[in-house]
Amino acid sequence: MQKMSTSTIHVYRVIVSSLVFLLSCTVATSDRKPPLISRLVKDTATSLYTTTGADKAPLVVDLAGSLVWSTCPSTHGTVMCESATCATAKEQSPPRCRYVDGGRFWENRKPWSPWCACTAHPLNPVTGECSTGDVTSLAMEISNTTEQPPEESLAIVGACAPGHLLRSLPARATGVAGFSRGPLSLPSQLAAQRGFGNRFALCLPIFATFGDTPVYLSIPPDPRPGTIDFTTSGVAHTPLLTSPANAGGYYIPVKAISVSWHGADATAQLPAGALDLDVRTGRGGVVLSTVTPHATMRPDVFRAFARAFDDAITRGKIPMTTVERVPATKPFELCYRGGFPRVKVPWSWDVPRIVLELGDGATRNWTVDNNNYVVEVDGALCVGILPVDGGPGGPAMVIGGKQLENNLLVFDLEKQRLRFTGLLDRALTSCNRATFYRN
Repeated sequence: MQKMSTSTIHVYRVIVSSLVFLLSCTVATSDRKPPLISRLVKDTATSLYTTTGADKAPLVVDLAGSLVWSTCPSTHGTVMCESATCATAKEQSPPRCRYVDGGRFWENRKPWSPWCACTAHPLNPVTGECSTGDVTSLAMEISNTTEQPPEESLAIVGACAPGHLLRSLPARATGVAGFSRGPLSLPSQLAAQRGFGNRFALCLPIFATFGDTPVYLSIPPDPRPGTIDFTTSGVAHTPLLTSPANAGGYYIPVKAISVSWHGADATAQLPAGALDLDVRTGRGGVVLSTVTPHATMRPDVFRAFARAFDDAITRGKIPMTTVERVPATKPFELCYRGGFPRVKVPWSWDVPRIVLELGDGATRNWTVDNNNYVVEVDGALCVGILPVDGGPGGPAMVIGGKQLENNLLVFDLEKQRLRFTGLLDRALTSCNRATFYRN
């Protein structure tokens, strides 16, 4: 076994101390750094969203993910198993997952790595598989709003993972960036490093921001003071709920689901509390997801929703037109063909609105408009919401990527509150018109 020199031991201790400091330090207000911006990309093959890791390699954005993980270079540093960083990493272990062959994850450790090196359990959120890998330092490339140069490379505490854990992720992806409340998620680590408050925003599929930065979506883009900041001006908000079974997940208090079209309103007939989150067991509830391409509903919830949607279609169709339900085109269950006119704002089909009725102090309901759920398949219009049995402890509904797109979402983790704009098309703007300005 190769012995460590005194200088090597010193370097290693500095690395470990830096990682611990990253998680535990509190930055003074006067030392706060400018907010950060990460450009996102939607992978057309998987409908997943990626941010940029080391060497421009994509990392999949997972709202519920507790870790940042990646395949590691041929050699990598490690963290002592008795360190505070390791204790935090061990708390992030996924409660339920299918372990794949973890590989001999110690083979690529640097020669001076200790026998007692910390390991974590990276999770593939698409397949539900997990593995074992070293806790290490990963590089993230990200932009800031005011400083030069605009691109920064930041060290993030993450986990190594074997290549076969990348199954079902985008072709070039090297891992996952977790965006949960957990202390080792990407937003939490950036907030600890930069001291700009535990707040981040998503505007899929275009960008994510970290810190308290205004977002201007004017036409044409105009970041001058006095223009509308879409993170605060007239934006609705709802409490964020936490599930004991999915601590990283962001849940919202949906109490009912209704469908509206041309004055015909229909409410999904569900038992009282059918959508509620059981705070003791974690069963049920409505959760947001960036790794679920289309919304899903528990089968009993979907059946009630489908009846309400059919009812609104039947009673709300334009006179002298025909709208008929047609055989389903997998994976979709609700498909229609007939007299759906076009509308200009937003430019899409005139179809029913789906309303998620919020409670617990929310200031407005969550409306799912045409572009957030309609999928065109072989001349038919299908509803991009699927029945999925998540098991006895699964959620009542998952709001997927299709439903989150072009909707500015601001996650304020200090207040446990979510701000949301609704479909930006209706405000004659979109995520790709964003500009950023900081006084």
